[in-house]
Amino acid sequence: MRIYGIGIDIVETERIADSIERFGERFLARVFTDAERAYCDRMKVPARHYAARFAGKEAVAKTFGTGIGAAVGWNEIEILREEHGEPYVILHGEGKKTAARLGITRILISLSHADHYAVAQAVAESESDTTSGRGTRFDSTGSAL
Repeated sequence: MRIYGIGIDIVETERIADSIERFGERFLARVFTDAERAYCDRMKVPARHYAARFAGKEAVAKTFGTGIGAAVGWNEIEILREEHGEPYVILHGEGKKTAARLGITRILISLSHADHYAVAQAVAESESDTTSGRGTRFDSTGSAL
């Protein structure tokens, strides 16, 4: 197992709340899956949870080295919760195909939010040591190439 890429993103909760207020259903349907929406809408302050998932989607896309666009769309990254609360990622459509093409086999994600900001960090792993990742390359002795 090796790290293919990492991603981090921070978003202002108010920015997401404003988008929800201004664009409503159009924004929510474009960015979030039905399951994500059902979860966030059950919360006392839905905008905080939407903001955390928005940041999470950006962080996941950054692990690919692509950002949101042709290689992965908003609704192709789904962030759900285990029964005990741990978030996890499900990829759909082009996102799933892109991950397979890049050799990504697992994505770990962490989300956090407060009154004004939400943050997410994601780590994409690959099984192969020969998968062409990004960043500094090292030889077998640990020296940078």
